[in-house]
Amino acid sequence: MEIPQFLESQEHEAVDKSAQKVPILPSDAIKEKEAGPPHEALFLILTYLPLFELLAMNQVCTTLRDAVNKDVLSWLNIMVEKPLSLKLSDAILMKLASKANGRLRSLALMKCAKITDNGLQQVVEQNPLISKLYLPACTGLTPEGVIQAVKTLSEHGHCLKSIMINGIYNINKQHLETIRSYLDEMNLDTKKEQPSSCPLLFLEYMDSPTLRHDKCHTTIDLEVCPKCDEVRMVFDCPRWACKRMLERSVTECRGCKFCILRCLECGGCVDSQEIEEAVCGDILCSDCWLHLPKCNFCNKPYCKQHSDNKCCTSGSTGFVCEVCYAKYIVNLPSIVDYVDF
Repeated sequence: MEIPQFLESQEHEAVDKSAQKVPILPSDAIKEKEAGPPHEALFLILTYLPLFELLAMNQVCTTLRDAVNKDVLSWLNIMVEKPLSLKLSDAILMKLASKANGRLRSLALMKCAKITDNGLQQVVEQNPLISKLYLPACTGLTPEGVIQAVKTLSEHGHCLKSIMINGIYNINKQHLETIRSYLDEMNLDTKKEQPSSCPLLFLEYMDSPTLRHDKCHTTIDLEVCPKCDEVRMVFDCPRWACKRMLERSVTECRGCKFCILRCLECGGCVDSQEIEEAVCGDILCSDCWLHLPKCNFCNKPYCKQHSDNKCCTSGSTGFVCEVCYAKYIVNLPSIVDYVDF
């Protein structure tokens, strides 16, 4: 019993001696390490950042703020999306566009309802080199304001190659022909060199509208629907590629979203006999409905856009839709009260 006690006392003495050798600094002597300048690699990625992240860089430090404000290359292509699109006004748009110093090349305002004809006209007049003008669902604009902007670009730079105006109210055939005439006048030289436009598929447009518009090489996203004779976006059917329904030609499946029912999962046309409904109320074709996972209660699937609304319960391999979750699980105590055991 004496040997273990001796070893334990020796260990305590060694710990006490080692603690005495460590100097104890006063609180004033402990200083936080000062932050250094940002890494040089950050300056190389500024031109590739989306607008939301680019504006956030202004709040990091003065060095990045000066780099963002003085680098014209970062502001040559402006795309405003959610959540910035909900608050973008004419005054804010003018401040953003002024950072390009009149060299703005592409302007994409996605669902910016507060932008007016006056604000768009001022930006166009100060930036005559705009080649891409995307204004989908900018409900504050009018067809006359868009025509005036296109006319201004045709007089100054002759650079506008494509435009997106789907979602702007009251556009008729006359407005469409006027805009097309200005676009054709500006693209006389490049029209012969441009490849033929590829089919516009509903699903690809929903995933990335601006990228799909660039890929299709079309000058304007609207045309006259062959079914209803209205100015709308006209989509092609992807089912011709898989050679289904050979008796149906491609032109019969071509039309706007109001004339041709389309599956929200694959984008193909849907007959009245094969319409299947998702939990979210969207239309699905029979093939997509069969392959999608379904709710454990109502046996209905979610489409791709609303798949995040699934409610996963513990101990179950499947999922419960939000409708059944509120109906059966949340209200379970009230349901049990009505059951006579």
